[in-house]
Amino acid sequence: MRGRQVLMESLLAHGADVIFGNPGTTESPFLDSLLDYTNVRYIMALHEGVALGAASFYAQASGRTAIVNLHVAPGLGNAIGMIYGALKANSPMIVTAGQQDTRLRLREPLLSHDLVAMAKPVTKWSVQVERADEMAPIIRRAFKIANDPPAGPVFVALPIDVMEQETDIGAVAPGRMFGAPKPDPAGVAALAERLVAAKRPLFVAGDDIARGGAIRPFLALAEAVGASLWVETLRGHLSVPTQHPNLRGSLPFDTALMRKAFADHDVVLLIGGPFFEEIWFAPGSPFPDGTVVAQIEANHQQLAYNFPLALGVVGDLALTLDATLSAVRAGLTPEQGIQAQARNLALRAQKDADSAAQAARIAKSAEREPMSMARAMAEMARGLPDGAVVVDESITANLDLARSFDLKQPGDYLSGRGGGIGQGLAGALGAQIAYPGRPVLCISGDGSAMYSIQALWTAAHHDLPIVFVIMANREYRVLKHNLDIYRQRFGALSNQGYPQMDLGGPVLGFVDMARGMGVGGSLVTKAGALADAVRRAFASGKPHLIEVVIEGKQA
Repeated sequence: MRGRQVLMESLLAHGADVIFGNPGTTESPFLDSLLDYTNVRYIMALHEGVALGAASFYAQASGRTAIVNLHVAPGLGNAIGMIYGALKANSPMIVTAGQQDTRLRLREPLLSHDLVAMAKPVTKWSVQVERADEMAPIIRRAFKIANDPPAGPVFVALPIDVMEQETDIGAVAPGRMFGAPKPDPAGVAALAERLVAAKRPLFVAGDDIARGGAIRPFLALAEAVGASLWVETLRGHLSVPTQHPNLRGSLPFDTALMRKAFADHDVVLLIGGPFFEEIWFAPGSPFPDGTVVAQIEANHQQLAYNFPLALGVVGDLALTLDATLSAVRAGLTPEQGIQAQARNLALRAQKDADSAAQAARIAKSAEREPMSMARAMAEMARGLPDGAVVVDESITANLDLARSFDLKQPGDYLSGRGGGIGQGLAGALGAQIAYPGRPVLCISGDGSAMYSIQALWTAAHHDLPIVFVIMANREYRVLKHNLDIYRQRFGALSNQGYPQMDLGGPVLGFVDMARGMGVGGSLVTKAGALADAVRRAFASGKPHLIEVVIEGKQA
């Protein structure tokens, strides 16, 4: 058996039957093997970053280990940014790249480089298969490391001669692994005691709540103690339904503003995330003096990583939250239960006020042209079919999206982690492949879309019925906001505008670009036409792009 056969058999043995890639010469053994493994689906991308981004979202949506095949040093280099995003998103994946024949190593052949060193900083493990005898053991270990919590990408370099070597060591199927740790009963009891005594508890939800199937006990616990809910600043999943009455919003990007969000709360419970991703430095702790900070994590690595805790518990999130909920319910006095329900009613009133304010904001901008972001999000939500998945890279419109869309459960929402742009269009491919029976709406800004616009070709090539909405304000709006913040923070006040942040010369024609890659397109300039445009796009059953002209940032 040749090395390439062992590779393919190992992937199948571990349940992988989809490969995302961009072909190249050093990948010839891999690609040639596909002819013998017709049960493996190859998703072809025109750029390695698109293949990687699609694979990352596929892993997030499906819960399976994604497989990517890249093209030697330049191809791996093209994908490094997306691998970074996958690492931040904890996407379990095996990233492979063809490598030149090892017998050419000292001659520095075309496209050669140290692939292992290139990938190491953005992966959990980076390795090259040196002999065909190593193929099966390395792939088995790669699957293990990629899925060990916190999950993440692993890189494997595949030299062309090793792929053609003979070996007697065949693929090994994984056993059934039961790795969900039960929480320490003493830790659960201590946490429950803190929550029962809390006067104003606050919970911060991370992506692992959604990934770990822990939303039900999480929300039940929050309601039992009357906790206000916040979500991570950057999130890839829906861990709190967008219309839940206790939800206050997503945390800001700096310590000082976080401290304001946490003010007057005596207990802050962090659950299932890295906590926190900041952009701007502010001195001190995000937690006000005297606040009890507790944390629940499914792995030791994230527990107390950035901030000291009063109390920390490691355990499977669903099991830990269920156990804590039972202990809290047993410990609450009737008076404490009444106080918790009063907090829930107050939070519902705040949520209703927020909804009324959003409706007033939309009404105020109803006749504005170009349309406002708030109105655009409201109209898209009206046109969304039942059961849809929203892949979000709206960035500065994210708050309007959260307030306008009624997203209820994990799988309804996916977004990128790490802050690198261009993940949306690529990620929508992976989401649609993971959820073939669900409508997928991808929302992206125009600047972000240009990082992975080739994803449109892949959608057409594989007939993926994604509706891409490009919100075109002809600018890098988020950079303008950040430049304002920079100028204020560093005393660099200026009235000279925003250098190199406008995209209007020439104007990007997304409808034309889409048609050039086999995707139908529509241009929407009137807010009243947007909901119908979204409905028609989904009804077509084909990939479709809607370019929506929205207002830019007012100077």
